[in-house]
Amino acid sequence: MYLRFGWVVGNVGLIGTILIVVLSTSITFLTSLSIAAIATNTPVKTGGAYYMISRSLGIEIGGAVGIPLYLAQAFSVALYIIGFSESLVAIFPSLNIKFVGIITTILLGILSLFSTKAAIRAQFLILGVIILSLISLFMGNPIGEIQTNILTIKPEHTENFWKVFAVFFPAVTGIMAGVNMSGDLKNPSKSIPRGTFLAVGVGFVIYMIIPVILAFWVDEKTLIEDSLVMQKVAFWGGAILLGVWGATLSSAVGSLLGAPRVLQALTQDEVLPKQLAFLSRGSGPEQIPRWATIFTIIITLGLVYVGNLNVIAPILTMFFLTTYGVLNITAGLEKLLESPSFRPKFKVHWILSFLGTIGCFAVMFLINAIATIIAIFFIMLVYTWLRRRRLKTTWGDVRSGMLLQVARYALLRLDTKSNPKSWRPNILVLSGMPTKRWHLIDFAYGIVQEKGLITVATILPECTVSQEKVPDYEKQISSYLSEKNIRTLVRVTRSNNPFEGSIQLVNSYGLGSLVPNTILLGDTEESSHNAAYSEMITHFFKSKRNVIILQNNFLLDYKQCKKIDIWWGGLKGNGGLMMILGYLMKHTPHWQHVSIFIKMAVPSQEAAIGAHQNLRNILKEMRINFKTQVLVSNGRRFWDILEEESKKSDMVMLGLKTPDKDFNSYYNSLKENTKNITNKVFVLASQDIEFRDILS
Repeated sequence: MYLRFGWVVGNVGLIGTILIVVLSTSITFLTSLSIAAIATNTPVKTGGAYYMISRSLGIEIGGAVGIPLYLAQAFSVALYIIGFSESLVAIFPSLNIKFVGIITTILLGILSLFSTKAAIRAQFLILGVIILSLISLFMGNPIGEIQTNILTIKPEHTENFWKVFAVFFPAVTGIMAGVNMSGDLKNPSKSIPRGTFLAVGVGFVIYMIIPVILAFWVDEKTLIEDSLVMQKVAFWGGAILLGVWGATLSSAVGSLLGAPRVLQALTQDEVLPKQLAFLSRGSGPEQIPRWATIFTIIITLGLVYVGNLNVIAPILTMFFLTTYGVLNITAGLEKLLESPSFRPKFKVHWILSFLGTIGCFAVMFLINAIATIIAIFFIMLVYTWLRRRRLKTTWGDVRSGMLLQVARYALLRLDTKSNPKSWRPNILVLSGMPTKRWHLIDFAYGIVQEKGLITVATILPECTVSQEKVPDYEKQISSYLSEKNIRTLVRVTRSNNPFEGSIQLVNSYGLGSLVPNTILLGDTEESSHNAAYSEMITHFFKSKRNVIILQNNFLLDYKQCKKIDIWWGGLKGNGGLMMILGYLMKHTPHWQHVSIFIKMAVPSQEAAIGAHQNLRNILKEMRINFKTQVLVSNGRRFWDILEEESKKSDMVMLGLKTPDKDFNSYYNSLKENTKNITNKVFVLASQDIEFRDILS
């Protein structure tokens, strides 16, 4: 305001300046509306903007914005103090700029360390100095003749509108000063909206008056060349210098009070490493975050000693604007989702909040595109770090509601018919307790990875497990899987008969047209259960669910897996499904070094030539790089050929015949004939879909 307003008016004229002020203040005002909505919906505790964002968008997004926000505020303290020191040394050249900066930092630090009230009272004194400087300016006199061509001043070599806009915009970005004191306010839901709106309103009035005075009283050349032109216009020029010092010290005190409180909130929520937990402590009746303040003072002293923040200053502005933008997103999403928990006293339409978001991010790129990209990259880095730490919170957030709306939109538009071109395995794993049959979950994840859905299901006995305990079991299983970095859905149900329970689960589990299309399970271990097990497989087939059965001795080291055999009897049904499964294995990190062989047995050499050529043509058409092997039986039993050719393979896949009334005896015979083959996978294609179309 003091040093650049004349330059702004000189470059774009009075109309251009008013347009810049209106546009800048509009963005800040829209952000203020969002702040007011959030602040009047729920109590705002220590942490200001970080607290608001983390309680709505989650701790990861809150921390990703909160950490840069703290750094921006901490670095801003140094920036303001260096600005104050430079202006003081300009008047008293004998002073050392670093010495002045260090002494100023220590004095302001002592003030903020021992009494928040005293620091805020000091702000009133500084405010008085700024008011005095403005009165002196308004009572001033023109320099030379009164200007007449005031609307569009266009001297030679002027800057373009958006560059001038970028220079002015930081003048309206101080609305966080009060928000960051949220933990010290008696009634934040009342004080934050009122204080923020007053700040925006008073600033707007002053910013609209000053350019009129400068445009009428000073010629354009002087406006551009003399950064202290206000001192010459003012009734008492010294008051302008006092105003510059007051503005820098006021901003420094505001940041020195706000930054430690954001840091305190970050450590209280365990966003920062546990080694920094001491920063969360509050001291005295005002609960002043003294350790966090000392930490901030040390950072400031180091930066003041270095003395040059020109390189990082634009990035700091980006961090502030990112915070404003995310606050607008927060309020907009809360209102758009209309969650029952979001009932602010101050209501704002979601369109206004999203307009504020667009404005913030547009201004970021206009001010400095490179700094914007650096700031966004840093925030994404922090977000990724926090996601990997899997922080746990005791509060909910808006993300669940947002995801529910996305899921609802997708489910209602999901085609009820199976489309080969968009088919992916949606696997229901009947694993029992994951620790007992982990190989089932591991195999399913090795096929699906992050591209499809997996549900880990457990059938518990009704006689020993009450319904009230079911949610606890689901949470335990989810936590166990999360620790192994596997994302799946979890379903626990109760039944006295595990086979009947599995049938009931398959019949009922799903949402609309989104139901598991593939059931993955182990083999039965008790011969007395064979009939019930076969009936269950038959039911899955009739329910149009594909079935994958892993034998109970299935033990496979995926990193050492080199060879998989698929015994093929044609592209339809089982053959097509096994080829799809093989393709998925080949293209996931789980099976990095595997070679897949398509094998089939034929009665004669003549048949082998035709079969081999047919296989090559099919694989070429499907663009799949599998190896082929056609074997001539020469009167040998298929099972003998299988055992001989696959005994050294790491895994063998075989198709099951269509279940009928003799399926139980067939399945027992199949297990007997393949008992010498390890790591067997039986596949039954049941879904009403042409699997060959998926690969074509």
